[in-house]
Amino acid sequence: MTFKTLAICLEKLEKTSARNEITRILAELFKGADKNEIEKTVYLLLGRLAPAYENVVFNLADRMMILAIAEAYKKDPKMVRSLYKEKGDLGNVAQTFARRHDSKATVNEIYDSLRKVAEDEGGGSQERKISGIAKMLAELDPLSAKFLVRIPLGRLRLGFSDKTIIDALSVMESGDKSRKKEIEEMYKVLPDVGKLAARVKVNGVKKAEKYSPTFGVPILPILAQRLKSPTEMIKKMGEVAVEPKFDGLRVQIHFKRGEKVRAFTRNLNDVSHMFPELEEIGKYTEAKSVIFDSEAVGLDPKTKKMVDFQHTMQRRRKHDIKRLSGDIPLRFQIFDVLFENGNNLMNLTYLKRREKLEKLIKKNLLFQVDEYVVTDDPKIIEDKHKEELSQGLEGVIVKKADSKYISGRTGWRWVKMKEIEEARGKLADTVDCVVMGYTQGKGKRVKFGIGQFLAGVVDPGKNQKIKTVTKVGTGLTDEQFRELAKRLKRLTVKEKPKEYEVHKDLEPDFWTSPEVVVELAADEVTKSPKHTAGLALRFPRLVRFRGDKSVGDATSLKELESLYKLQKNS
Repeated sequence: MTFKTLAICLEKLEKTSARNEITRILAELFKGADKNEIEKTVYLLLGRLAPAYENVVFNLADRMMILAIAEAYKKDPKMVRSLYKEKGDLGNVAQTFARRHDSKATVNEIYDSLRKVAEDEGGGSQERKISGIAKMLAELDPLSAKFLVRIPLGRLRLGFSDKTIIDALSVMESGDKSRKKEIEEMYKVLPDVGKLAARVKVNGVKKAEKYSPTFGVPILPILAQRLKSPTEMIKKMGEVAVEPKFDGLRVQIHFKRGEKVRAFTRNLNDVSHMFPELEEIGKYTEAKSVIFDSEAVGLDPKTKKMVDFQHTMQRRRKHDIKRLSGDIPLRFQIFDVLFENGNNLMNLTYLKRREKLEKLIKKNLLFQVDEYVVTDDPKIIEDKHKEELSQGLEGVIVKKADSKYISGRTGWRWVKMKEIEEARGKLADTVDCVVMGYTQGKGKRVKFGIGQFLAGVVDPGKNQKIKTVTKVGTGLTDEQFRELAKRLKRLTVKEKPKEYEVHKDLEPDFWTSPEVVVELAADEVTKSPKHTAGLALRFPRLVRFRGDKSVGDATSLKELESLYKLQKNS
């Protein structure tokens, strides 16, 4: 397949917002792709070079792309900057300059060249990256040049995700979405749509679905839901295990003797660099290979008491980890085991998995298996919740005793009871929202360059939209304003992202790409004629930034509607 064929497809996708039509276009593309190129084709469609859990990034800023365009077309960089200012899109600038010819470059050739650019580092790497992009641009037709520029800048803005790719693979295979559930099951243990597409293309769904957890490939985590009361929990779940809920970072630990220990967040980011302590885990388990689910909790170095999530998240810095390890020591609270010595344990009941877990970890201070009680008595849940709150924790998490480990929020398997002092409001829980844009600061906020931000929830329905629920501009500290401004200015885009639904009266001064997730508390959820979710958060306030969550982990519209119903029934 030529890259021009892919570019023509990208152009079609850019012009449609209907999910069924997007799925059809993708399915046709996949049918025409060779088995040796479909994996790379899928990555390029998503504007990346590898699955989310592999840290392969372009590190190409606008300044470098301007120089690459200038070099490719022998133009003065000033002219390129001037046209960029006029058009607002460097892809369109490259399209204007590119010569009209029939480009023969293949998808595999362009992918391999982009990968080489992304992996180039060290002295002189910026110059080599610029020249590498310029060389590719010089060989491409105008439409291909437009999309080649947008891919490394992260500006495809096509409005679809891995879920749409899964739909398209089903249509490719069977002509409809009837194989979607089978492919979704594979995705839970192989959350890499590139490799998934290759497996389906080569083997078909039936053979491809025989896939087990693998060291170094994160499993999509099970996520907790909400219920109104312990009584309702027992009614829906029967016998449950009640455990403490820690204010830490969810970490999936992959251990294999002779290999470097790997660690992944709930949104599949590889954070192995954050935790040099993990190399010690081999001392405390006799397993040859194992995958644990855990919470990394920061500790005060003097008192050894647990610190809050924001302190723990300082470990995300890629530099000076050794010093931070001393400043913010950690403990890993391990609460589940998914894989051991080649055996998939996800289909065992929760209590069976816990039995195995307790035999796998020797008693130590660094890796601790948290305590739990098994009950069918609502009063014991309530008492345990109050006890954990009094210890400075977030309350309890309640797990169905006979439940399998099934990724995502399906069924009543895990349910949280949560109450954080600074997040306390009339709502049953906080809401994780996507920041969509911001307004220019006024008065004393001029110095921050931001006055308030627009936030929304995800509606994963037919066309996968992000819909507004609130504007937040009060209750932030100066430090939070500075942090927010720093993050959002880096993500500012000239046009409203395709997946946003915003009433014209609520449009911000600046749009941002959907990458920042914030945890908000509020007094209540109300009906709203202006917010496109149909609901609004009343008296919202920022609890914290959720750097461990991606847009896919944000609160869904369905979950917000459930919160609204819980509130109405209380």
